[in-house]
Amino acid sequence: MPGRSTAPGRRIALDIMSGDESPRSRIRAALRALQIYPDLHLSLVGNQTLITDHLCSDSLDQAPFDQSRLTVIHAEKTIGMDEKPSSALRAKDGSSMWVALAQVADGSAAACVSAGNTGALMAMGRFALKTFVGIDRPAIAGAVPCAGGSVLLLDMGANVDCSANSLYQFAVMGSLFAASVRGIAAPRVGLLNIGIEDIKGNERVKLANQLLKDDRRLNYIGYIEGDDVFAGRADVVVCDGFVGNIALKTGEGVACLIRDRLVAAFQQTLWRRFLSLLIAPVMHKINKSIDPVVYNGACFLGLQGIVVKSHGHSDEEGFFRAIAEAVREVDSDVPGRLADEVELMLKG
Repeated sequence: MPGRSTAPGRRIALDIMSGDESPRSRIRAALRALQIYPDLHLSLVGNQTLITDHLCSDSLDQAPFDQSRLTVIHAEKTIGMDEKPSSALRAKDGSSMWVALAQVADGSAAACVSAGNTGALMAMGRFALKTFVGIDRPAIAGAVPCAGGSVLLLDMGANVDCSANSLYQFAVMGSLFAASVRGIAAPRVGLLNIGIEDIKGNERVKLANQLLKDDRRLNYIGYIEGDDVFAGRADVVVCDGFVGNIALKTGEGVACLIRDRLVAAFQQTLWRRFLSLLIAPVMHKINKSIDPVVYNGACFLGLQGIVVKSHGHSDEEGFFRAIAEAVREVDSDVPGRLADEVELMLKG
């Protein structure tokens, strides 16, 4: 396979070894991405022998492409999904996750995509790439399906215990991201809480609420509740990672429950099976609109480099979606567009 990488451009480093699924699904996603994006260059980081063997077999199913757009970078180790972030950071050297992040840090790649251990990826990302000036903690931000499209939710699980100031910083980054990258004018920012009344919530949420009210540059709409997230009442929803991850997984679980119940209901009688054939196109459209795989690929906002986190259980389709998100962020120059604006806004 080709060797050294060139200038970053649309070059993305993929951590092939990390995640719950087989590396083969991530390799196939990479080959698919090369077909979809003609000017994309990928660096596949991991066990060179394993990656090369899969490439030799899987590339037979793909249309020919310029081999110079694909690089294999060897990494000896893989960070375990259950490994503590502190332990992973100490053992980072030689791991596929660290080598992929190092590609971004030294300018060889414009972005990194990994389906690995979230805590380890965050710890290594902060160590290798640093944060924007004024940002205490990066946040995982991702799209969640809602009425009329999707909403940006942050934090999704990186910071389970946040200060009021961190929540305020998440709101600033989320608002700027939604405006500059997603093209939403004056994004509506909501703070996730157990009620919309001012007396509701813990002290950190109440303090964050006041900070957000005081910043007139934000289009802050106040507290929102869990059902408001999926109703599309806000464009950006802010919460700590503990609450955000539960909200995300609950939403995914409900979507899967509804899908499974509908499938079971239409299989109960011959007449219902016939009806299911008639409405199959509609059901397919609905299922796609709420399928978590379609929204896979969350970004680490606040880092001085692009890092996209794919779900650990992502299959080929899911990892491809994460690569596509990285491409969008590279094209939008997320760190470059956000860094100065975040610093000015937080200082102001």
